Amino acid sequence: MPIPIHDPHQAPGTLKRLPLRKAAVLFIVAVSLCLCGLLYLQLEQSRRQDLAVAKMASGNLTRAMAQQAEDTVRAADLVMTSLVDWIQDDGYGAAQRPRLQRIFARRAQQLDQLHGIFLFDREGQWVITSFADLPRGNGVADREYFRFHQQNASTVAHIGPAIRSRENGEWIIPISRRVNDQLGNFQGVLMAGIRMSYFDQFFKSFSLDDSGIMFLALTDGTLLARRPFDESLINTSVAHGEIYQTLLPNANAGTAMLNSVVDGVTRLYGYRQLASYPLVVSAATSQDTILQGWYDRAFQSSVIVALVILGIGLFGWVFIHQVRDGERIEKNLRKAQLALEQIATHDSLTGLANRRLFERSLDIEFARGARQVSPVSLIMLDIDFFKRYNDAYGHVAGDQCLAQVAQVVKACCQRKSDLAVRYGGEEFAVLLPDTDINGALAIAGQIRRSVIDKHIIHSGSPTGYLTVSLGCYAFIPHGNDSPQVFIQRADAALYQAKNAGRNRAAVFTAEEGFAELMRSDR
Repeated sequence: MPIPIHDPHQAPGTLKRLPLRKAAVLFIVAVSLCLCGLLYLQLEQSRRQDLAVAKMASGNLTRAMAQQAEDTVRAADLVMTSLVDWIQDDGYGAAQRPRLQRIFARRAQQLDQLHGIFLFDREGQWVITSFADLPRGNGVADREYFRFHQQNASTVAHIGPAIRSRENGEWIIPISRRVNDQLGNFQGVLMAGIRMSYFDQFFKSFSLDDSGIMFLALTDGTLLARRPFDESLINTSVAHGEIYQTLLPNANAGTAMLNSVVDGVTRLYGYRQLASYPLVVSAATSQDTILQGWYDRAFQSSVIVALVILGIGLFGWVFIHQVRDGERIEKNLRKAQLALEQIATHDSLTGLANRRLFERSLDIEFARGARQVSPVSLIMLDIDFFKRYNDAYGHVAGDQCLAQVAQVVKACCQRKSDLAVRYGGEEFAVLLPDTDINGALAIAGQIRRSVIDKHIIHSGSPTGYLTVSLGCYAFIPHGNDSPQVFIQRADAALYQAKNAGRNRAAVFTAEEGFAELMRSDR
């Protein structure tokens, strides 16, 4: 198989080999990152969708709670409105009390949410109740709702903090109205107690997780009812929470993800302030419960993506190892090819180019010289009296002598385009592209002097040292020139130098048909 020889004057190819291993690693990393990115986007979208559904459900729940609370309070308020009008018109003297007691009892029985209806005089003493017997005690002058009506002339319904009934100790939420005489003076208070258990049962009708909460509170933050029920939290203030501090001042209803001020659990809160009464309802579901399904899907999707990435990584690991092995084999093949090319194109003893490479280089330089109209020079050189050297010192010393001369010839070839050749036996050649005859003669003189400077002892030479004879020829190729003629003319100049006494350089002048002898002494 022929070994390709490249023109040294032509620019090398710019096509670079793709770093396959790096490309494979980058591809695997890019695919893995894309999978992780798609997983993140899908999970984030799913999470937002779950939260949006939860917000809608929370808004609907608080709307239902607000409607129920408003209906409950309004029903009791309407009963008290009619009773207050009746009492203010007819009074509550001894003659009216039996009838009023029956009316109180009947109204309390008609509304499931009512614990009872109570009328107190201006001193806070019981006058009439929906129960058959009046409670015993010091009255209710110390109650918040009584003091409120005693100090405020407003006739609208008032909802106060939760209290324990002095009738039977049940927790109730008092809704009360002021009772005036015909002149508008304070005559007492009519109060209807709404069972806290009524709201508790209503709250329990909704499906909530164990961490979910629902509450009813006054607009000042006083907690009235709560699910899960905790007696120690009744009448505590939640006014310092995020709902009262930030959300309610900006909107009467909404949803928000907040940390509870009571237990620190993160929940999605839905809240709404009643339009007709000073009450606020709120329902909250823990974030973990809302996202439980999302957590499961995220875990499953993450496991699947992780397995896919693991599979890609294992495949990539095998692929990269295969590529690495292939690159190692290819590298070894390139080394072997270079070694074979070196063997095929260079002399093993001297390391110079052989005749095969020389002949191919001649074709290349002739074509280049014809294109560029530039001269090509050739120096043929021969070791003087080399047969005597071998006879005197042996063939091993002769091989060493050839190697030393080859080093000199190679050292005098300064350019990459110059080619030093072992032409055969003790004969060498130097191909000098883009060099005229003067340049060739200068290189020849340099080679001759450098060989002398080696001081290689040669007893068979008249000078006592090893010398060389050189023949030079130069011309400008025209396209159909014969390499054999080119070599013959340089060789003719070499023989002319030998015939003239050796240790000199001769130049072949084609126009005059003879070799011009030149010698440059040191």
